[in-house]
Amino acid sequence: MAGNARQNRKFAFGRSCACCGVDVHAHVVPHDFPRFAGDAVPKSWPSMQPADGCHRTMIVDGKNYRTVSDACWSVKRRIADMDTAGIGVQALSPMPELFSYWMDPQPADDLLRYINDVIAGMVDEGRGRFAGLAAVPLQSLDLAIAELRRAMETLGFAGVEIGSNVNGVPIGDPRFLPFFEEAERLGAAVFVHAVRPAGMDRLVGPGQLQQVLAYPTDIGLAAASCITSNLLLKLPKLRIAFSHGGGTLASLLPRLREGWKIFPALADALQADPYDQARRLYVDSLVYDEPTLRHLSTIFGDDRILIGTDYPFNFHERAPLARIEAAFEDAGSRDRLAFANAAAFLNIEEAA
Repeated sequence: MAGNARQNRKFAFGRSCACCGVDVHAHVVPHDFPRFAGDAVPKSWPSMQPADGCHRTMIVDGKNYRTVSDACWSVKRRIADMDTAGIGVQALSPMPELFSYWMDPQPADDLLRYINDVIAGMVDEGRGRFAGLAAVPLQSLDLAIAELRRAMETLGFAGVEIGSNVNGVPIGDPRFLPFFEEAERLGAAVFVHAVRPAGMDRLVGPGQLQQVLAYPTDIGLAAASCITSNLLLKLPKLRIAFSHGGGTLASLLPRLREGWKIFPALADALQADPYDQARRLYVDSLVYDEPTLRHLSTIFGDDRILIGTDYPFNFHERAPLARIEAAFEDAGSRDRLAFANAAAFLNIEEAA
């Protein structure tokens, strides 16, 4: 694909299209993974095995990690489901467990380059129905920046998906600033997804509580770290979005602002009102509740909320446009949440 392919591609969304939504939060798992080329297979290198029907099971460290359907890799199946849900365009990003931050940097880079190439193939096959969000090995800034450049300049992606933390280090940590500087320079959209969240030791119940409760907590802390590090003040043109409605951030902001007013150390550290900084972020709509969605609009603005579904996994939003219509009466707000905000975030243009 030519380096200017993304800029020249037109996408299927808008009020003239029956499928008008733009979904920024939708994942891919490849049908297969390559065999590792070296002698010793790295810990956490994934593989796939057939399962029942159209399903396959991802194996990590000799254990079944997750059984997924062909919706994870089949363009035909995915587009049919998008049409049913009223989604015109999906931004395709890897399942977070594939970030591979916990792997040695070079094998992780090899794996992520393969996954990004798979996504690029799906984008091409989709003919305007998909945009690409790459994964990069953030445990090595040099490799991460190099792969981000390849994704943007060679593969024609819209941006990158990153984790809420990198082996326990929040993304607002100053060590990641060179990566965000390059993302801003390239015009890359940055979508932040929870991964290996903190707090699992405090949960009582089955493992699915990681997705249900721990993910939004980790995302809230990740977003807060970008505010307390003044990231968006340093990089005002950076477009960065947080999954799961920004997690707990909306509830943390009143405390953060009050602390900023009261504690001199916080006043010195935060160079602007936390609310003002938060309104520079984007959040997705994946909160499963109309009153919560309206609350996000009062916090971040209705120009900062994007459709997010978490397709194709079981725990996903199946009727995002109906949720928006139930939450907002104003037609302008509905259009902004359905497609206009995401088009601006991803820097994509509507097909004529």
